[in-house]
Amino acid sequence: MSPFDVAYGIHRILVTTTIHRYPLETMKDSMRPGDAFDPSCPTRMVLDRIGDKWSVLIVLTLLDGPRRFTQLRDRIGGVTPKVLTHTLRGMEHDGLLVRRVFAEVPPRVEYELTPLGHSLREPIQAVADWAEAHVQQVMAARDRHDDDTTGRTPAESAATR
Repeated sequence: MSPFDVAYGIHRILVTTTIHRYPLETMKDSMRPGDAFDPSCPTRMVLDRIGDKWSVLIVLTLLDGPRRFTQLRDRIGGVTPKVLTHTLRGMEHDGLLVRRVFAEVPPRVEYELTPLGHSLREPIQAVADWAEAHVQQVMAARDRHDDDTTGRTPAESAATR
């Protein structure tokens, strides 16, 4: 048994026992929404998925329609193929996108948002719009914080950049 098999087995046990058993059974019975502040609630897994920077960028890219792996990688930039593959598999597992394999030579694979994935359009687009509108303010705040913690003046910090 490889270390990967052991780690995967432990992961399945943890996910099955701490996430899926209690909250989902309780949620199915009562049809109540999740509680993001309850550490055992699967809402946290959903937040982890949709709050991941690669998932956000994948959703934003797929809002325009289906894309092939290489198109996603090129559009997103900075993501390794391994991380992109892992994120796409997780999003597929969570029902946010579908992976379509076409019987062609060479094989063609496309990724497309599901209706559930499309339901993220408004909130994710709002966060992306906010980030683009406020990036200068955030960067300036970071610079001020760095200057405060290093004891340098803004002019000294700018000279070293």
